[in-house]
Amino acid sequence: MLTDQINHGIKEAMLSKNQLRLDTLRMLKSKILTVDARGQLPDAEVIKLFKTYFGNLQEALETAKTANRPEIVDKLIQELAIIQEFLPKAISPEETKKIVEQAIAESGAKTKKEMGLVMKGIMKINSSVDGKLANEFARQLLAD
Repeated sequence: MLTDQINHGIKEAMLSKNQLRLDTLRMLKSKILTVDARGQLPDAEVIKLFKTYFGNLQEALETAKTANRPEIVDKLIQELAIIQEFLPKAISPEETKKIVEQAIAESGAKTKKEMGLVMKGIMKINSSVDGKLANEFARQLLAD
């Protein structure tokens, strides 16, 4: 279970005195405990929480880059790398495009107004698809 891996990682980070890793893993654990006080969420729910947090950190990274704050950028990049250890491997852009095409075919969508149907279909086919990339491909493939 991912929760067990997080707990084990926290212990290792404490022993190795790796403060950034310890802080990041504690934040992940707090995300889990916020939803379930016992920390007994299924892995699928934990991954959803981590993906949301990962996305928030990516936005913060972009903001820090724009604000020219290299010390914050470095810290965020390291945090993102730690969180990525607990997320499923990302799907390649080629595979994402195939999934988008399949979702469009299955939903019968023709225009961008039906984007919601397409995105639901994409998530049914494979929920570990990068939503932003899938959305871009869908916009390219659908008519105005």
